[in-house]
Amino acid sequence: MLEGRDTIAAVATPPGRGGIGIVRLSGPDAGRIARCVVGRLPPSHVARLRTFRNAKGESVDRGLVLYKPGPGSYTGEDTVELQGHGGPVVTGMVLDCALRAGARVARPGEFSERAFLNGRLDLSQAEAVADLIESASEQAAKSAMRSLEGAFAERLRRHVDELMDIRTYVEAAIDFPEEEIDFLAEPELVHRLEALRAAVSATLVDARQGSMLRDGLGVVIAGAPNVGKSTLMNRLSGRDAAIVTDIPGTTRDTLHESLHFDGLPVRLTDTAGLRAAADEVERIGVDRARAAVADADAVLHLVDDRYPETPPDAVPGIAPGQALLRVHNKIDLTGTLSGPDGGADPPVLRISARTGEGLPALRDWLKAVAGYRPGEDGPFIARRRHVEALEEAATAVERGSAQLAESGAGELLAEDLREAQNALGRITGAVSSDDLLAQIFASFCIGK
Repeated sequence: MLEGRDTIAAVATPPGRGGIGIVRLSGPDAGRIARCVVGRLPPSHVARLRTFRNAKGESVDRGLVLYKPGPGSYTGEDTVELQGHGGPVVTGMVLDCALRAGARVARPGEFSERAFLNGRLDLSQAEAVADLIESASEQAAKSAMRSLEGAFAERLRRHVDELMDIRTYVEAAIDFPEEEIDFLAEPELVHRLEALRAAVSATLVDARQGSMLRDGLGVVIAGAPNVGKSTLMNRLSGRDAAIVTDIPGTTRDTLHESLHFDGLPVRLTDTAGLRAAADEVERIGVDRARAAVADADAVLHLVDDRYPETPPDAVPGIAPGQALLRVHNKIDLTGTLSGPDGGADPPVLRISARTGEGLPALRDWLKAVAGYRPGEDGPFIARRRHVEALEEAATAVERGSAQLAESGAGELLAEDLREAQNALGRITGAVSSDDLLAQIFASFCIGK
C-alpha cells in the first residue's frame, strides 16, 4: 500500500444531465472527508441514503453513500462514492463540498493509476479499463473485459515464468563450466526454447488481432484523379461522405470515415488524385495524400479498368511489407467480370464502386490483411506498445536460439533471454518508467 498519499476526488459520471451523478473519493482521508459531507458513514459495501451538506450545513443534494475501505476497493485505498442526482451543477456542488473538506481534484486516470501502484491491477489490466470504456464494437468490449479479468496478464505470466526457468538453467551452465556434461548442448534446452518462441509468437498473433479491434485498420484509397476514389469511399461508408463529379481533382484534401466490416473497425481515408499539381492548393492535397499512404496499414490503389496500363508502382510512398491491393474500378463500363486476378503481384481485384460489384471480395481482403477472424472474439485487447514488446521478445528468443545453435554462446543466449523478459515486463508494468506511466494514465478520463 502506498504511504503518504493525499485524498483525491472527481466526478465519475459523464458530463451533462442524467439520472445519477457520482462523486468518487479515494485516499487515507476519504472516510473523514465523506463524514464532513454526509455525517455518519454506512457499513462497508452497504449503500445508505444520506443528505449531502456543505461546510455551512446547507443541503446540497440527497442520494446514496457507498463506503469501501482499503485494501478491498478498486484503488486499494479507502474509497467513498456519493451517488446523487445527475446534473452538472449539483454534482459540481457535491464535488466542491469534498474539496473544501480536504480532498484535491484527481488527475485523469489517477484512480486506475493508484489501483496499479497498489497492486490491484497490472498495467495491461489498467489499460483495459480505458479500452473497455472506449470500445467501438461489441467484440472490442468483450476482448477488453477479458484483459481486465487477467487473460492477457496470465498469458504473459506463463511466458515470463518459462523465461526465468530457462535463464536459471542457462546461467547455471555458464557458472559451472568445469562439469563434464555440456548442459547447453542438451536437446531439451533446444526444445524448450522452440516451445517458448512458438508460445510468444502465438500470443503476438492474438495481440495483433486485439490491437486491430482497439485501433482499427487504417485504409487509404489512392490513385490518379477521376478513377472513382470518392465513389468507392461513399459506397463503403454507406453515405455521401465525399463529393463526386466528373471534374478531375474534385477532392483536394484527405477525407476520413470510421466504419466496421463484420465488427472490424476500419479507418478509411479518401485522398486527392495523384498527379502533377495544377496549383498550390492541389499540391498541398497531393502531399497529404502521400503522407496518408505512408501511414496506412493497407493501401487500395485505384485504377480505371478502361486504362489498365497504369503501372503498379504509381502510388509513391509504399513501404516494404505494406499491404497493397491494385483495384481495377469501373468494370460496369468495360464489361469485365468482378473478382481477383489470381497470381498478380501486387494482387489485383476488379470492382465497380458505382454498382457495388466485387466489394464483398474487397472487404474480405481487408479482413485478411488485418488477420481478423469474423465471428471470433479475440482473447484479449491489446495496444500497439504491447504488440511491439511481444515482437521484441519473440525476436530476442529467436536470436538467442540461433546463437546457441551456431556457436554454443550461452552468455549471448542469457542476455537475449533477459531482453525478452524485460520486453514482456514492460507490458504488465513489472519494468516501467515514470514517463511511460504518466503517458498511459493521462489518456484516461477523469474519475477513472
